[in-house]
Amino acid sequence: MKKEKHYNTVNELYEPYKIINALDLGFNLGNVLKYVFRAGKKDQSKHIEDLQKAKDYIDYEIEKVLNKIDKNI
Repeated sequence: MKKEKHYNTVNELYEPYKIINALDLGFNLGNVLKYVFRAGKKDQSKHIEDLQKAKDYIDYEIEKVLNKIDKNI
């Protein structure tokens, strides 16, 4: 896998894809982590946009969980 410079960390143990896979976060939560990790690093002018995308994926995950709860009631 190509290592992107905007995901550089002090310790490669904390690369987003490694954390996402180790914790089996799935699509929505994996994207939250990805966008938080890169916020302001890939493109400084898109810092807020990256954080908004992370927030959007949190909202999608909340909606998914609530729909699952509703179906089990």
